Amino acid sequence: MLNKVKKVWPLAVSALFGFILAAVILLPKAYSSNQNIYKALQTKYKDLNQILQYLNHFYFDSVDIDKIMDGAFFGLMEKLDPHSTYIPAKEQENIDEIFKGKFQGIGIEFDILNGFITVISPVPDSPSQIVGLMPGDKITAINGQDAYKITKDEVFKKLRGKKGTKVIVTISRIGKLKPFDVTIIRDDIPIYSVGAATMIDNETGYIFLRRFSATTKDEVTVSLNKLLKKGMKRLLFDLRGNSGGYLEQAAAIADQFITTQDTLVYTVGKIKESNQVFKGSTEVGNNEFSLIVMINRGSASAAEIVSGAVQDLDRGLVIGETSFGKGLVQRQLPLESGAAVRVTIARYYTPSGRLIQRPYEDGNELSYYKELYAKNRESVIDSLKELRPKYNTKSGRTVYGGGGITPDVYIPFKSNVNNETGKVLRSPKRPFFNFASEYANENRDNFHSFDIFRDNWIVSDELFNNFLNHLDSDSIFVLQDSLRLNSKFINNRIKSEIADAIWGKDEGANIRLKLDNQIIEALKHFNEANAFLESLN
Repeated sequence: MLNKVKKVWPLAVSALFGFILAAVILLPKAYSSNQNIYKALQTKYKDLNQILQYLNHFYFDSVDIDKIMDGAFFGLMEKLDPHSTYIPAKEQENIDEIFKGKFQGIGIEFDILNGFITVISPVPDSPSQIVGLMPGDKITAINGQDAYKITKDEVFKKLRGKKGTKVIVTISRIGKLKPFDVTIIRDDIPIYSVGAATMIDNETGYIFLRRFSATTKDEVTVSLNKLLKKGMKRLLFDLRGNSGGYLEQAAAIADQFITTQDTLVYTVGKIKESNQVFKGSTEVGNNEFSLIVMINRGSASAAEIVSGAVQDLDRGLVIGETSFGKGLVQRQLPLESGAAVRVTIARYYTPSGRLIQRPYEDGNELSYYKELYAKNRESVIDSLKELRPKYNTKSGRTVYGGGGITPDVYIPFKSNVNNETGKVLRSPKRPFFNFASEYANENRDNFHSFDIFRDNWIVSDELFNNFLNHLDSDSIFVLQDSLRLNSKFINNRIKSEIADAIWGKDEGANIRLKLDNQIIEALKHFNEANAFLESLN
């Protein structure tokens, strides 16, 4: 092993030398006005070369050059700001899939439960849904090869593949005596940005947006049209936990709600290409419904662009907790190795001129992210309001820069889930899913209408006790008396999982929203949201 390292080391150093030499040769042209950069690079290259020689000669053990250099690249980017980063090649492929919005395969959300690939849900309109895979199905073999205790990485390798190719999976299904084979033809599989789109009541629509990817605008447009056809007169647009994504998609989503030609967001950077202005279009926006945008401390970047535009232009009410506070724009630049660097190229500003980036200290990411989880975060932010820069919305309301989007109405998230119920929720065995999907498969013919199920069906005491027995049989040991104290929550979760298994994710989310305290409180503020809409029309 040591001999291999000694053989590889000169090549690694030579490659690194070539990389830095190219930078040294080219940078004077790019920075001819700044000789200090050129001199600094020459000095640091000598230091780096010497460090590598020392390690090669003195270090007591074999050295993974890839790991060392990846660490160096991470450290280099970390010294810029908390959002510039180096992305190794092995991580880049997964990131591309998420934000491009599709990959090729069979289309299932799955987990490894009790050693088996278990279908959590087939992706809508995917090959798996077309052939009738169901939540709770276990894939026991792939192309005739046993799949028991397979790893998730192996599942990806065996089930994903080029469009048009086929894979044979062996399915073990609740209620079927014997496993059976299903042939699935792989296809393009969409990765959806919209996590749920449903009607909370006869006039209130709800859309939960996970991220801003290449397909987000189209997905949100489809969801809005679906809800409008169902009679939606007001919308809860949920951006809680949405960490962002594409700037262009954020502007496009803001444009879905804005009917004027106002500026939606603008960016300012060092080079001309980094300076952009996104304006609303009178032909795109929709003001047929009042709007409440939900945010929390996990709402960042593109989510803040949308909520900031809605707030600054008085299109709707922003409710929840103060958002993350990321006002920096990144551009992802590919490297020849397949890796990439994500470089901050600009700051973005909301329509009123707000920069909402939180302060940060270069290289100190721990304190930057730790601040998000402080229990008194909101009170500290509120106490510092007078020190933050003030701006005016289109109608003259005061809003604040310098630290995230401050909601118009602060509603903290509250949970009454006790420790024992939390253990069940976090269990990798997914007992709620397993119990509910088994019940749904055995009683599917008894359910015909989601509306009737939502309004009238209840989890009986017998079913609740059956769930407790299921926990015992699955070796999930908890204090059952503590679970009984959370029976309302547990019954809601069982009911939502049944709805998910029978009708889909929209209906499952609809049930869970019934116990979401932020949603319940937000619904009380539509009079204020309606007032914004009236002022526009």
